[in-house]
Amino acid sequence: MLRFKLFSTFAVVSLVFFFNFTLQGQTLPHEINFVRQAAQRMIFDENQSILLARLDPAKIVGMSAMHPARHYLNGQSDIRVKGDKLVVSCSRPAQTAIWFGGFNPFATYTINLSSCSGVGEIGFEFSDADHKEQFLVTAIFGDSILQDVKLKIKTVEQTMVDESIFVVQEAEGQAGTSSKKDAVAADEGAKMRGKLILQMLGSGLVVYLQHEGLPQVIGQSDFNQYIDLRSIKRISSFQSALFLSFQNGEVGVNKVEAALSTGVGLADIRPISYENGDPLLDQGRLWYTMSIRGRGLPHHLQGVFSLNPTVFDLKLEGVILFDRNDGLWRNEIASHIFYDRKAKCWRGITTGFSAYANPDKEKKQLLAVESTKDPRFGFSVMKAVPFGVVGDIEDPHILFDEHAKKWRILTCENHDGYKAVMLESEVWNKGYQKISGPVSHNSTGTSIQRINGRYYCFSGSAEGKIFIYTYPDLKEAGNLKMDLPPWDISSGTRVWPNVVQLPEGYPFRFAALMMDRYNYPGLQGPNWSYGALYLYHGN
Repeated sequence: MLRFKLFSTFAVVSLVFFFNFTLQGQTLPHEINFVRQAAQRMIFDENQSILLARLDPAKIVGMSAMHPARHYLNGQSDIRVKGDKLVVSCSRPAQTAIWFGGFNPFATYTINLSSCSGVGEIGFEFSDADHKEQFLVTAIFGDSILQDVKLKIKTVEQTMVDESIFVVQEAEGQAGTSSKKDAVAADEGAKMRGKLILQMLGSGLVVYLQHEGLPQVIGQSDFNQYIDLRSIKRISSFQSALFLSFQNGEVGVNKVEAALSTGVGLADIRPISYENGDPLLDQGRLWYTMSIRGRGLPHHLQGVFSLNPTVFDLKLEGVILFDRNDGLWRNEIASHIFYDRKAKCWRGITTGFSAYANPDKEKKQLLAVESTKDPRFGFSVMKAVPFGVVGDIEDPHILFDEHAKKWRILTCENHDGYKAVMLESEVWNKGYQKISGPVSHNSTGTSIQRINGRYYCFSGSAEGKIFIYTYPDLKEAGNLKMDLPPWDISSGTRVWPNVVQLPEGYPFRFAALMMDRYNYPGLQGPNWSYGALYLYHGN
């Protein structure tokens, strides 16, 4: 018996010693050396676009059936397919709308122009079948030169708005240019050629013209005070048409498309996970939510991307909208989506930035989201419900702590600047109370990741550092070590750290995908259109 007790005591001591020795031998988060592997900025990346509709003249048989036209004036445009181009012309005043697809207020619409002559306008019409409501965005041209960009919203009873939304860019060497005519004439990019791109943003829009180099901003508008295109009723009934209006002239079109696109930048990168926080590694790929960027708030869109972490083959897989059962599909962002294996459904927390479309009526808050359908692919809508976390709070990361038997959310709350706080509840979608924080440092992109079996908290900051905190008490535990961080002296540093530990067999143990905060040039007013993406491998 004594021999057995001595053996048992020795075994316990040995196990404790082995466990402590193992912990001491494991790499801690601040000891990981991250080395930058690649960087790219996706700007309306054609290879990434998810097609919704297309008018392709080279593949039309039966134009009148495939793409029926509506004429609004007595004078009718001549519409013909010539080779691989659609040619529309008229020698007297005419207005024509050529159907090409359904309607999505978060899609990117593109006209690939071949030629443009005479005097008129070209753009897009969104309307119901009976034309009780019309939403028109057009570029005005004369002698192949861009003259103006206009927004017109009409109902049967009235014209709600008919105004210029032209964005005047200062010509090089002509600082202070205020005249549309002078600014346009000084810029070769103002010739009506190449691509006319309309990025719809739910409650706003931006119009671009691209011939060479980056797409140039030529128009922008916020229109939610006139019409809410996020309305499910409008989304299900509106259709899209190529719109042309002539005094006289001719336009040649190579192609018209509607697609879910990468926008002008990406941000708010969050790995999709399981309920316990482990990253979802499916088909050999990591899965991420990212906000597809437009202009400011509330103009961004929740995108889903996948990545083989051994290479830089980032792929747009889908977009997610959110239904609060109020007749709107909302473009919330900064979401954390997870698959709950016990409940066998997709859940998550998102940030209600769409409230900024109606700031006098709605408050920013966190929302609990859920879907039985896999929301990673194509066009998805998740149910969204408020759960009592209201205020200037964002960037949530949720997990179920199997040891504590609690749901915990690490998030950023405004305490004289955004600071990380930890919330806790018995239930995933209600009853949260703060258990630690706020931390002393500015925080953004807060996340919880398991490193060598232990949870740690990560946060970007305004200090040129990515902070590491202990879990769940948020004590400082060092800074992330990076070769070439995703910022420099002229850009902001409040990025999203996304440290993921990979299984055995990979050529490196850790991956991190981050973004920068360089805004897209030419946008006016509030502009949070960043950024480029940066891939890091860690050992």
